[in-house]
Amino acid sequence: MTEFLRNPLWSYLIIVNVYVFFLMGYDKRQAIKKKWRVPEANLIFMGLVGGGLGGLIARRVFHHKTRKKKFLIGFLLGVLFDLVLIFVYR
Repeated sequence: MTEFLRNPLWSYLIIVNVYVFFLMGYDKRQAIKKKWRVPEANLIFMGLVGGGLGGLIARRVFHHKTRKKKFLIGFLLGVLFDLVLIFVYR
């Protein structure tokens, strides 16, 4: 288990996915309060650079951005990016 966590790729993927998950939760809370929101481009970008799985899970958990196809596509592409990285750098 410690070898797994010492691998910089796994550490990066875990951190960025957890970050995107909580960022989506924060954005949903801000939407409910009608306050400043996280720009959509930032959410999609973070999904594309490795946080796709966190974004997909957050969409389900928080029921946030579920009608916007660009988020589904962006997060799925992020998951694909994660899988390519895992396959190439294993």
